[in-house]
Amino acid sequence: MGTKRRRGGDGGIEENTMAILDTNCFSKSTQHIADDSAYHLCVRLNLITHIGLISFLRALRFVYCVLFVGLSFLEAVRSVFLVPENASAPTNKMYKAIFQILRVEKSLDLIMSSYQLLLELDKVYIVCLLNYFVIKLYVTAINYLKFLVMQAWSPFTFGTDVTPSEKQDHDKISGSMDVTEFHLLLEGLSKVPDEANTDILNLEPLRNMLLFQYLVYLLKGDFVPRNLAFTESSDWITLRESLLNMILVSRKISYKGLVKDCLSMMCELSQFSRDCSHDMRPAESGSTEITEKCYTAVALALPEVVKRTCAAVQKLLLMIIELDSSKKAADLEGWTTRADGTRTPAIEIILDEVSYDKNILFPFFQALDKPKLKLDLIVQYLKKYIPKTSVRTRRSSGSTNDESFGGVLNCFSNGNSTKSIIKKISSEVTQLLLAHAFQQAYIMLPSQHSTESKEDTAENPLTSICNDMISAFTCLKKADKDTEILPFGKEALFTAAIMLSRNS
Repeated sequence: MGTKRRRGGDGGIEENTMAILDTNCFSKSTQHIADDSAYHLCVRLNLITHIGLISFLRALRFVYCVLFVGLSFLEAVRSVFLVPENASAPTNKMYKAIFQILRVEKSLDLIMSSYQLLLELDKVYIVCLLNYFVIKLYVTAINYLKFLVMQAWSPFTFGTDVTPSEKQDHDKISGSMDVTEFHLLLEGLSKVPDEANTDILNLEPLRNMLLFQYLVYLLKGDFVPRNLAFTESSDWITLRESLLNMILVSRKISYKGLVKDCLSMMCELSQFSRDCSHDMRPAESGSTEITEKCYTAVALALPEVVKRTCAAVQKLLLMIIELDSSKKAADLEGWTTRADGTRTPAIEIILDEVSYDKNILFPFFQALDKPKLKLDLIVQYLKKYIPKTSVRTRRSSGSTNDESFGGVLNCFSNGNSTKSIIKKISSEVTQLLLAHAFQQAYIMLPSQHSTESKEDTAENPLTSICNDMISAFTCLKKADKDTEILPFGKEALFTAAIMLSRNS
């Protein structure tokens, strides 16, 4: 693997490539010297006398240099580390330089080029290691995982990773991101609809969404093999040292606030994505051809970027939930320590939020497209409002049927139970949850159910769910005669009836 030579590779490659950035355009002292020289020359030749025009030309020259040098650096990295077949991997210093371009630059070319280059580099030098980890024997894979963790680069800084001198200019030159900055980035993404102004070309929302997508991509690449190692060998220490866990246990951020911000961002971006067909053309006055092309590019890219950002948020939430599950298993086995701390599971935070804030209930479940997670959340949400039976037989007390969607549907076969549920939550919310849960349950059923014989129809889980779904809506109507079946409820009932007719 090329990554094996990252630390021991040719230092001249890094020095020569990084030298591209050490030019007049990226050095403040030499920039000032160049500007002063240009200024005195213009004054001597009486070519420029207006101070505003001088400032404008200085800024224009600087922007041009930054764009030219930045693109040249990215192209050099691509040519050296991606084109050759046996090229060595870039060093951490070079990764940070590319990451910093993505993080701070305001040129559409630099933003897209740096983002694409980071993904391509990770695909060549990191993903191949993950594939190796998955397909090799377990003992060999664990040793290789330790090598992967040692070799992989990270844009995050924790604790004393940032020296006091670096901390002063951290935002500008470090090429790394603090935990607090990651949380601030997450908070800011919920404001994307407001920042996407139709009159002003603002690339910051686009850049921040791409930056967030890449960070989640890195977090997943680090978390997945560690969680797999925990599942296979109960290696909690390796999972505890994952980037995701180090972010969540950091005292610099609010863990609950981070989860709530994920929910808020999902709702805001999903709504904005559906309304993203609004006009983003530039104002007629003073718009150049370059500006118009840039607006066109942003307008075409924005809907897809917003959609992928929503998917990235869901990946982050899913990883947090999986980490909670693994941590709970480690707690039960006594592998955790007081240093691991305690925190409220993400699922409980989500359920509390959608329970107490009805304004995000509909948008959240509409935006969430992870079938298993969506079904689990709905089942647990409805269980909170299902009345508990006062008497349980020995046989029923050990049953876990009520933990499934089928068990929840059975609770709607009783008129009193149904009345109690819709009294606590409205009929509209109940219909919404049942319709969404039915959709996810159908998606998760084995595809073989459509080919089963008629003799197996009685035991077909699809048939059982469809019958229970129709029965549940019938009880809803009986419990409140004024209840109107909403459009999404009618669609769910129509689908259930069609599925029953096909299996009859």
